[in-house]
Amino acid sequence: MSSRIAFFDTHEFEKEPFRLANVLPGHEITFLTTRLDVKTAALAKGFAVVCAFANDQLDAVCLEVLARGGTNLVALRSAGYNHVDLKAAAISKIRVVRVPEYSPYAIAEHVVALIQTLNRKTHKAYNRVREGNFSLDGLVGFDLHGKTIGIVGTGRIGKVLAKIMHGFGCSVLLNDIAPDAVFSAGLECQYVDLHTLLRASDIISLHLPLMPATQHCIGAFEFSLMKKGVMLINTSRGGIVDSKALIKALKAGQVGQVGLDVYEEEAGRFFEDQSDLVMSDDVLARLLSFSNVLITGHQGFLTREALTNIANTTLRNVTDAEEGRPLVNAVSAPFST
Repeated sequence: MSSRIAFFDTHEFEKEPFRLANVLPGHEITFLTTRLDVKTAALAKGFAVVCAFANDQLDAVCLEVLARGGTNLVALRSAGYNHVDLKAAAISKIRVVRVPEYSPYAIAEHVVALIQTLNRKTHKAYNRVREGNFSLDGLVGFDLHGKTIGIVGTGRIGKVLAKIMHGFGCSVLLNDIAPDAVFSAGLECQYVDLHTLLRASDIISLHLPLMPATQHCIGAFEFSLMKKGVMLINTSRGGIVDSKALIKALKAGQVGQVGLDVYEEEAGRFFEDQSDLVMSDDVLARLLSFSNVLITGHQGFLTREALTNIANTTLRNVTDAEEGRPLVNAVSAPFST
């Protein structure tokens, strides 16, 4: 058996991994570059399965259109599912599956790349040397050894990052709603409350899902608790950080360096070449104007291994649904009375 799958918001880097993963008898895949939302949902008419990406918007109306067109499964090729109205999906009798993990190493290693680029200013040195400027003025960094890194959220990615930073000789502070005492004991690091972590850390890395409880959980008050000149890294979800409060903290010198792989208003901008367009997002433009801010376009997951895992898990989810097996990667709205 095989399913007809409409892939929305498809990018060139995804096609080959999915083609390789789509082993015989295989599924009938139609790659669409269009983002999925209420305006484009009609394109999925006749497709039993829709494969959605991180910045597609599956609200109640969009899901209703999909259901009317015959879609009964949404296969997310991402771990996050905050962009899906799960209650509406249940009402429309559309099941939702995701890829809960693809490579925690990819994300954690990208965090380290952001940290070291900001710290040792290799991006600035690269541009200087290409112009024949070999001056070292303004390129002074610091030893990671002996510094304190605070990791907020210790799922698979947070734990991998903790191990890496422990290897650098950092003191590692952890924060999570469900502390893992066995892990912290084995790594000789410590779980602390969020405020303690913010006050004590030289570097802070965020690894939280986006939900109502975490929306803008790093805002003006949290910035006020941090060490002056702290380095902040966010590779999880843009909405975790209040961008306007971050700008104020940067202007005041409270935050010294920032590395972002995500941005709260990235939908419709990230993953696209908009180099010939005028920057219309004033907040993003302001962030990009700071010399101590480094932004990458949501590429933390972009390794060969991660892409292979995403493709394999996504198509396995579809096959499980098609053949009536339990959907181990299903997500659903929490029960409420």
